[in-house]
Amino acid sequence: MQPDHIEVPTLRRYLVPFDPKRVPHLFADVLIIGGGIAGTRAALEIDPSLRTIVVTKDRISHSNSAWAQGGIAGVLDPLDDFANHVADTIAAGKGMCDKDVVEFVIREAPERIRELIQYGADFDKVEGELALTLEGGHSHPRVAHALGDATGKEVMRAIHEAAFGADNVDIWQQTFTIDLLTREGVCCGALVWNPNHGRTFVWAKQTILCTGGAGAMYRETTNPSIATADGHALAFRAGCEVRDMEFMQFHPTVLYIAGSSRHLISEAVRGEGAHLVDCTGYRFMGDYNPEAMELAPRDVVSQAITQQMAKTSHPCVYLDLSHIADEKIRRRFPHIGKVCSEFGLDITKDRVPVRPGAHYMIGGITTDTEGATSLPGLWAAGEVTSTGLHGANRLASNSLLEGVVYGLRCGRNASNAALQQPDNFTAPPVSSRPGIPHHSDEALDLADIRNSLRSLMWRNIGISRNHRELESARQQLDFWANYVCRRDLMEPAGWELQNMMLVGRIMAAAALARQESRGVHLRSDFPETDEAAAKHISVTATDA
Repeated sequence: MQPDHIEVPTLRRYLVPFDPKRVPHLFADVLIIGGGIAGTRAALEIDPSLRTIVVTKDRISHSNSAWAQGGIAGVLDPLDDFANHVADTIAAGKGMCDKDVVEFVIREAPERIRELIQYGADFDKVEGELALTLEGGHSHPRVAHALGDATGKEVMRAIHEAAFGADNVDIWQQTFTIDLLTREGVCCGALVWNPNHGRTFVWAKQTILCTGGAGAMYRETTNPSIATADGHALAFRAGCEVRDMEFMQFHPTVLYIAGSSRHLISEAVRGEGAHLVDCTGYRFMGDYNPEAMELAPRDVVSQAITQQMAKTSHPCVYLDLSHIADEKIRRRFPHIGKVCSEFGLDITKDRVPVRPGAHYMIGGITTDTEGATSLPGLWAAGEVTSTGLHGANRLASNSLLEGVVYGLRCGRNASNAALQQPDNFTAPPVSSRPGIPHHSDEALDLADIRNSLRSLMWRNIGISRNHRELESARQQLDFWANYVCRRDLMEPAGWELQNMMLVGRIMAAAALARQESRGVHLRSDFPETDEAAAKHISVTATDA
């Protein structure tokens, strides 16, 4: 019987002892952790009278949102309607979507897209109207895009300009959030660090977590290196419930060039008519989903590619665009064409080698329809959350939409809550984290452990899982955590590694608990879908 709820030890970290009296204490009305589309949209919704601080661990331009290629989905064509978009989202989610959440997010989409245009985002147009493309799992062309295949970059440029122009918003870049601060079961800010000022206590009336995803936990990924599940770990340590952590979505088509970094090849390439072929030139998707072919949902295509690679004993498959007009390809995919050309590939003629990679963390912090978490004073939006929109498999181009819809809601709700709170808040006494760290004269090779963890996640908690490999992963993560989390780690690389280990253990536990295959979660030892198991698995922390 599949459990509805499981518990995982928190992996309490031991920070280098410090004197809290020597650490600066700053106060904000609203603290936003993360500067992607959700965090930035939240900042723009805060009342101008409230001091807002946005903290990002890297440059604000460096986020999963900015890397989004395909676009943002919404009903913008008179021939389309909300019921179609809702039905497509629920079908992709494989029985795990919250229909009420899907309804209100989809219905807000057109207004949110028009709002992005008002902020200055320059979406592609055809004869003066928004250009809309078709992507896998969608029944109608409804994906608005910008700069051909660089939608996230253009959208983030526009709303970042607006945020930098807001007098009440301070943006702290290259500032790492070590932990959330709580007092009597209420979130009241965070402990942050940057290389210039060291640690700082940021006390806030309301806190919004928008830290993005976890793709960098995997050896093969479309995500930037900063996507290390920090927000998931922060919230979990602070006492938040997380759920659906077994559902990591793998993008079917990631450029596979041995020795190079991986690059996303947008879903829109298949939407415009590209074929998937194996190393023999055989177009194989008809063997797995003859109705939708290359436009099947992402979980279906990723699993088909993996099986075809195994059948052919070849490390990748190929995208073939040679039958599409050259001018159309160059106009529609300038960024992808440029990246491929650096490896001597002409996408108008050459087959493009691709394979799946970790792309989007569907699981996350449990939130309600307003963006509230189970920890009072803490809100969350974007990829760090589990809202019920995506179910067991995210429909293409619904992620930027979710970020902007929930970013707005969290910003509005946190703002209203902060306006009702008194201004005479004083910081409670703070002591350094208790515990006896393990000292050793031997320095840890953090990069080696991180690479080992990423390889372990790819092998054992990847596209296909089974009990033996999941249990092995859990034991290995426990072993690493036993000595890594008891070291005096003093920099972001160590804190990121601790976060990755904690979230890896949560993901392994959740994947072990779901004894069926559903959406992006494929259990080779439980290959069938159990209709009675269409329920969330929530995870909370135990002290250990």
